[in-house]
Amino acid sequence: MKVGVLREVKSDEYRVGLLPVGAELLVRDGHTVLVETAAGEGTGFDNDRYLAVGAKIVETAEEVWGESELIVKVKEPQPTEIPLMRKGQDVFTYFHFAADEALTRGCLEQGITAIAYETLEGRSEHGRPTLPLLTPMSEVAGRLSIQEGAKYLERPQQGRGVLLGGVPGVEPGEVLIIGGGVVGTNAALMAAGLGAYVTIMDLDLDRLRYLSEIMPPNVTTIYSDPHAIRDGLTRADLVVGAVLIPGAKAPHLITRSDLSTMKNGSVIVDVAVDQGGCVETTRATTHAEPTYVVDGVVHYCVANMPGAVSRTSTQALTNATLPWVVRLANKGSERLAAADEGFRLAINMRDGRLLTPAVGEAHGIEVAAS
Repeated sequence: MKVGVLREVKSDEYRVGLLPVGAELLVRDGHTVLVETAAGEGTGFDNDRYLAVGAKIVETAEEVWGESELIVKVKEPQPTEIPLMRKGQDVFTYFHFAADEALTRGCLEQGITAIAYETLEGRSEHGRPTLPLLTPMSEVAGRLSIQEGAKYLERPQQGRGVLLGGVPGVEPGEVLIIGGGVVGTNAALMAAGLGAYVTIMDLDLDRLRYLSEIMPPNVTTIYSDPHAIRDGLTRADLVVGAVLIPGAKAPHLITRSDLSTMKNGSVIVDVAVDQGGCVETTRATTHAEPTYVVDGVVHYCVANMPGAVSRTSTQALTNATLPWVVRLANKGSERLAAADEGFRLAINMRDGRLLTPAVGEAHGIEVAAS
């Protein structure tokens, strides 16, 4: 199979979908790996590293799209990339279709097989469903949310001028985290490590019990309901939106009217922005222009947060995706889907047919029987 690796074109995106070690394993299995020139440079892997393991460097994205049967990416295809897709081509990347109707309809029109990292399902050791290809970037985004939130609390960044950890004689900042999944857990650990007062909210009481057991003493768990959220917003210096409904658009748990109850100069980091955001006033931003202010509240809503730490993020992501890339190249998407139910759930569309109910519900598109 011909496997294509592209240089990401989303604003300030420096990750790459396949490292040289992945190219080496694919070449050893008899596949051809086409890498767009400079695709890995943002992560610290130049063309020579790929050439050394048998990959081929091509000059343009058009060549990669035009020749490859399987495309391995990081971020959702951008408007300039959609026309380059070919009917029947497998594209393996993050899509987040529920948050982007134009992307959804564009990919359907092109007839690709869209295999979404974020809906590939695995099982934990206790048999609970997991999202193994979303988890590593959720870990990065959760930790980065506190790093960025702390930065934008600084007065020169339009924040309140609060040091999250405080100092002797001065109270630390207060952090409210809505969602106790992978993002929320990592955010809580980072904020607690800085010495902040942390509140983490979730609907799952079993999850809250678990978090209560593992978190340090400066973390409090609260059941998430509208009254609890509104009460927490009045005290918070930093709010992290860490809500996830797999494959679906995020619900708005913080409304525009709620902002008026928050402290002037407080910060919201909406990690759920990829799925539309859990704050009514969220709109996607970039690393070049990461924030905006609404009603005195600083919003940080960068849609590709892990791209800022591209080397760490790429290594974490490809640790999880590479085994699937190899299986996909060796078996093809149809055979692999027939053999693995978790992989089948990653196929959001095929041959112009939408297969994921949550995406259909978000955009009013009929979903085909799988």
